[in-house]
Amino acid sequence: VQLQASGGGLVQPGGSLRLSCAASGFTLVDYAIAWFRQAPGKEREGVACIWRWGARSYYLDSVKDRFTISRETAQKTVYQQMMNLKPEDTAVYYCATDLQFSCSSDYTTYEYWGQGTLVTVSS
Repeated sequence: VQLQASGGGLVQPGGSLRLSCAASGFTLVDYAIAWFRQAPGKEREGVACIWRWGARSYYLDSVKDRFTISRETAQKTVYQQMMNLKPEDTAVYYCATDLQFSCSSDYTTYEYWGQGTLVTVSS
């Protein structure tokens, strides 16, 4: 199982970015995939998650209506579209899976992680 996150960068407040998580070694559509983030000096937190077969999605309250998680099965990639970015969204973003059907917000349960991609929101 391998996950590779990409798409981070520097963006001004109010801007947009799309993160990608390329998956290999398992059937992407059959398992939940989550995005987490970790800001300097803060604990890792769950941002968004999509269940098996896209049956359900979860979002952190502070990103609802701004972030959208989606999955492209043919491309074996999970995306996180981020809009109206705020300075408090600045963090390293990770994709992860624990090869379960449903999502968990507890990052300690996730066994497989991408390498992280840095998002910086600043003017």
